[in-house]
Amino acid sequence: MTQIRIGSAPDSWGVWFPEDPLQVPWTRFLDEVAASGYEWIELGPYGYLPTDPVRLADETARRGLRVSAGTVFTGLHHGPGVWDATWAHVADVAALTQAAGAGHLVVIPSFWRDDKTGEVKEPDTLDAGQWRQLTELTERLGHEVRERFGLRIVVHPHADTHIDTEENVARFLDATDPELVSLCLDTGHYAYCGGDSVRLIETYGERIGYLHLKQVDPEVLAQVRAERLPFGPAVARGVMCEPPGGIPALEPVLDAARKLETDLFAVVEQDMYPCPPDRPLPIARRTRAFLRSCGA
Repeated sequence: MTQIRIGSAPDSWGVWFPEDPLQVPWTRFLDEVAASGYEWIELGPYGYLPTDPVRLADETARRGLRVSAGTVFTGLHHGPGVWDATWAHVADVAALTQAAGAGHLVVIPSFWRDDKTGEVKEPDTLDAGQWRQLTELTERLGHEVRERFGLRIVVHPHADTHIDTEENVARFLDATDPELVSLCLDTGHYAYCGGDSVRLIETYGERIGYLHLKQVDPEVLAQVRAERLPFGPAVARGVMCEPPGGIPALEPVLDAARKLETDLFAVVEQDMYPCPPDRPLPIARRTRAFLRSCGA
C-alpha cells in the first residue's frame, strides 16, 4: 500500500511572492503550520523562507517541521535561449531544497497571460515546435536536477499555462521520459481546467510523483469561465475553496493514490492570495482534521 505523507505550503497562508505586504511574515507561517498539525511543508516562492540552509534547518527543526519540496517557474517552450536564465533560477532553488533534505522539485510552467492584469502575453496554445522544445528541455531539466542535486522534478499542470487540460497533460506525459519527468497532480488546478484527477491517476499512475490537494468552488468556477477571468482574480473571488466544500471529492483521489505502489507526498494548497492574516490558521486546522477523517 502507498504511504501518503500529508503536508501544507505557504500558498495556504496566502503567500505567492518572496516579499509582499499583503502576506503574513514567514515566522508566522511556520508557527501556524506547525500548530495546525502538519509535519511537512514546501519552501514556497524562493526567498520567502530563509535561503540560508543552516537558518532554515534551525527554524524548521525547532518547530518539528520537515521540507518535502521546492518550487521553480519555467518557460521552456521558448527554447534553448531561455535555458541559462532558467537554470540559474532552478539551481538556487534546487540547492536549498537539497540542503533541506527534500527530494522533489515542483516545476510550474509559465503563464500565457498576466496573472493580475489578464494581459495576453502569448497564444494559449503551443505549435508543434514549441511542444517539442517544452518536452525536450523539461527532460534535460529532469536529468540535470537529478544528476547535480539528486532531486526528482514533478511538473505541475496549472491554470493559464500550456499544461492545463486533460488533453494537454496527456500530450505532455506521452512525449516525456518517465525516468526523467514525473507529474505533480494538483487536484484543484486540474478540476479548474476540466480534468478528472481519479481518471488521471488510474491512467497515468506510474507518472504521478507528487500530489497537491485542492478543491474548486463549482459556482465560482462557472463565473470565472463565463467572464474569462485570469487565475489571479479568480483566486481573489474565491474559486479555490476549503475542503470538503468543493470539487473534486478528495476521498476518491486519496483512495486511487493509495493503490499506487509508491510513497507520495500530498500537500494541501488552498490558493488564497490575498487574504486576511487571521484566516489561514483555522482553515488549516479544519482541513487537517478533514484529511484525517479520510484516513490521511
